[in-house]
Amino acid sequence: MTQEWDAGRLDSDLEGVAFDTLAVRAGQHRTPEGEHSDPLFFTSSYVFRTAADAAARFAGEVPGNVYSRYTNPTVRAFEERIAALEGAEQAVATSTGMSAILSTVMALCSAGDHVLVSQSVFGSTISLFEKYFKRFGVQVDYVPLVDLDGWDKAIKANTKLLFVESPSNPLAELVDIPALAEIAHAKGAMLVVDNCFSTPALQQPLKLGADIVVHSATKFIDGQGRCMGGVVAGRSEQMKEVVGFLRTAGPSLSPFNAWIFLKGLETLNLRMRAHCANAQVLAEWLEQQDGIEKVHYAGLHSHPQHELAKRQMRGFGAVVSFEVKGGKEGAWRFIDATRLISITANLGDSKTTITHPGTTSHGRLSPQEREAAGIRDSLIRVAVGLEDVADLQADLARGLAAL
Repeated sequence: MTQEWDAGRLDSDLEGVAFDTLAVRAGQHRTPEGEHSDPLFFTSSYVFRTAADAAARFAGEVPGNVYSRYTNPTVRAFEERIAALEGAEQAVATSTGMSAILSTVMALCSAGDHVLVSQSVFGSTISLFEKYFKRFGVQVDYVPLVDLDGWDKAIKANTKLLFVESPSNPLAELVDIPALAEIAHAKGAMLVVDNCFSTPALQQPLKLGADIVVHSATKFIDGQGRCMGGVVAGRSEQMKEVVGFLRTAGPSLSPFNAWIFLKGLETLNLRMRAHCANAQVLAEWLEQQDGIEKVHYAGLHSHPQHELAKRQMRGFGAVVSFEVKGGKEGAWRFIDATRLISITANLGDSKTTITHPGTTSHGRLSPQEREAAGIRDSLIRVAVGLEDVADLQADLARGLAAL
């Protein structure tokens, strides 16, 4: 006879356990089959016991699966695990990291609302706010990430959200999250933090005072460059609105991708420690090399926010950006001379990647927008992977020789 399992049993046993245990165990709900690994549910719809049962589930009067666009057991397991790791009441998974940002703003803002965005964000994030949210009547202004006084002065009576990346892409700038949260809350606004570069293994913005966290799960949460996804996490009150948008508009995470991310989370903390260790070695080495004009990495004592990073992060991350002599031509020569490192704009992979932000990740921005974001033609971004650090250093030395 098949053993019956209490669906809530595993979660109830996890109260007070450590991060690494949550990363492996949180959100798992075994079926009556008693499987040990997380099950993968491939189905578009669900069968109801009666017509009344179907009506009650569609109305939200009783819990249960309705349609996999917004209720799927595998996706729910991923959402519950991320919520546990971020210290959120609820998380909502989406098809990509950009759709996580889209869902957050569409769910929480209306025409006439005002949003403040850091100048130091991913190029596609700026494009989303500039080309699309503005089109539908959302007012958008930009503030230098580190300028707390500037944030305070820029908030208006209709400001709904403050949106930041910390650390930022690609310059590793940081904002004092508790201080910015206090500024936002004092004027009735919410703080949204893109935590993609840190992951909850290195930083938990909600515990620092932020209201909402977004991720591109495509990056370090997956960790091996296999598939795309995103997630939004925060209080249930706000997440209910995000679920409503997801249910209607449908930028949903597939069950298979959710299953991949569940596997990625099991090794997240181990991987992030190794990423950080390799990145620290390379950043310190690059800072000493001829041909390098500046290295951007919060783990360096030369970084203007090194002490802040030590206070609010448990590691300095895997992304090292640096400026080389020779402008764009020098940067391209450097990149083309590497042989081991992958030339691609993705990051968060076990394989180290290298890119020229000014013509890839931030290439759709105007020269003025790139200048405001600090993206110079001489800038190179390396997302440090898990290879032997001596081999990575040797490959970067090839780039230096090409200068």
